[in-house]
Amino acid sequence: MARILTLTLNPALDLTVQLGQLRVGEVNRSDAMLTHAAGKGLNVAQVLADLGHELTVSGFLGLDNPQAFDALFAARGFVDAFIRVPGETRSNIKLAEADGCITDVNGPGLVISDADQQRLFERLEHLAPGFDAVVVAGSLPRGVSPQWLQRLLAMLKAHGLHVALDSSGQALRAGLEAGPWLVKPNTEELTDALGVPVDSVAEQADAARRLRAQGIEHVVISQGADGVNWFSAQGTWHAQPPKVTVASTVGAGDSLLAGMLHGLLSAHAPAQTLRTATAIAAMAVTQIGFGITDTAHLERLASGVTVRDLTEQ
Repeated sequence: MARILTLTLNPALDLTVQLGQLRVGEVNRSDAMLTHAAGKGLNVAQVLADLGHELTVSGFLGLDNPQAFDALFAARGFVDAFIRVPGETRSNIKLAEADGCITDVNGPGLVISDADQQRLFERLEHLAPGFDAVVVAGSLPRGVSPQWLQRLLAMLKAHGLHVALDSSGQALRAGLEAGPWLVKPNTEELTDALGVPVDSVAEQADAARRLRAQGIEHVVISQGADGVNWFSAQGTWHAQPPKVTVASTVGAGDSLLAGMLHGLLSAHAPAQTLRTATAIAAMAVTQIGFGITDTAHLERLASGVTVRDLTEQ
């Protein structure tokens, strides 16, 4: 299996509050409360670990509250290459209603100094040559500019790594300019980054052609319950997931990205890659937390995924 580095520049402690229905402005009583060490890169890493890959995780962590992250790294066998910085890693609150609706209240995150950014850049420049791929996922903490992210992606790419990017807003716009190997926006994120609508397959295909001209080999566009479209030089495919009971949509996109990376690095056929990745994402929405918890259930979900070649239509 592959050696993969994931970067989570703005991790979080996710407090998921499960309740029947959120009543705004009233006293609400929860059914359960769960805390996870999270952040998009770490979520991806957990799924990739379950798929058998060797993971190193990096980014910025606060010195004042590392316990949940240290426990996760130890439990998962992750190699820890995080830079510790002053302060507390942010907390995010996820209000998960019984019908699957999620309300997010995200903390502002750490403020990262120029010196700490340089420390991480130098650490990654030293580590990068030993990996098959790197995943850069999530938002930017305060103090880190989109231009710094673009420079980081260019450095990782210059080391010959397959760079997968999953971000939004200014970070996604700057990241696209670096020409990563793979990007996985949803339709809203890609519309915002490109300034054009990408609702239809034709609009998405036009956007993908623009991105491939910038050196991006794989454009994976997630559409929630409407499935996934994957555009590459080898073809264009759509996957439709099976219907499932939704517990939480948190981590679904991260799970999809992990499944895509797994299939591509394992040289699986396109249909198999997209089917498995879509099934992993479908499994993610049925649970609170991250990872592949039941391989038999995953196989059943995969058998319910419909994959079709859009170039044949």
